[in-house]
Amino acid sequence: MRRTSAPTAAQLEAAKTATIPDVAGPGLRVLFCGINPGLWSGATGHHFARPGNRFWPALYRSGFTPRQLAPQEQQELVALGLGITNVVARTTAKADELTAEEYRAGGAALVERVERLRPRALAVLGIGAYRTAFRRPKAVVGPQPEGIGGTQVWVLPNPSGLNAHYTLEGIAAEFRTLRDTLAGSAPESEPGAR
Repeated sequence: MRRTSAPTAAQLEAAKTATIPDVAGPGLRVLFCGINPGLWSGATGHHFARPGNRFWPALYRSGFTPRQLAPQEQQELVALGLGITNVVARTTAKADELTAEEYRAGGAALVERVERLRPRALAVLGIGAYRTAFRRPKAVVGPQPEGIGGTQVWVLPNPSGLNAHYTLEGIAAEFRTLRDTLAGSAPESEPGAR
């Protein structure tokens, strides 16, 4: 795994107006959905880029990737049938800077994105974001009873290092449950099926 140098203070300040393009394509196995990009991600242009974010290690430890990818290798996910998007496109230092209205508008835009891309599963990484964006205040981690078209919807733990409710192994275990569930019904010709 390659590391990049830390963004400068000026780059982090400039990132406050940045957005990051989705890593996605039609027919993915899983479209992972973060809450919104942090400043480090906005400065580098890579999802889950801040050191200490556990997305990339959890993805590997759960068996979704054959090795631990670095954020700058994010485009390799598409060949594995995986993608990344966000509920809210706006870059912030912390997710608590987002409003309920931003979450709900982001949830509506996410539904449109999922209907267009048609992944087998949408994995929203953050229970609070899912509850607010989709007006499901009692949702719990795991598969959700309501899908989007033919797409299964899952809620997985937020991999941010600020999430003290889950260890890396706990996050990887939840990711693995999703992977194993999909593998049990995966067509053999599916890209990245393992």
